[in-house]
Amino acid sequence: MIRHALIFWISIILGVYGLVHGVTNFGFWWLFMQLLPTFILVGLLVFAYRLAMKGPSYGSGGSRPKVKPSQKTMAKVAGVRKAQAAPGKRKSYPFQVIEGSKGKNDDQMPKYH
Repeated sequence: MIRHALIFWISIILGVYGLVHGVTNFGFWWLFMQLLPTFILVGLLVFAYRLAMKGPSYGSGGSRPKVKPSQKTMAKVAGVRKAQAAPGKRKSYPFQVIEGSKGKNDDQMPKYH
């Protein structure tokens, strides 16, 4: 962690030194020309992000067509809702619990089965 912080601060100091050296030797026009590609890249990224946010998967969804489910699907959904509405009834499963013999001394049961 300390090594990463050291590398970060050395990079910042060298960057500031390079900016100050460039401005003092070449003027502010040099600074503008050096930072112009960075400004263009950031502007393109912001533009692409805003363009992607206007896509069909974002927003209110008004541009998507409304799909009407079939009667078969609606009957299936209604059946699931009815089953959830009755909490007292239990669902029947296709398997059963086999009673174990752990802790019992039964010589009739095979050791491995």
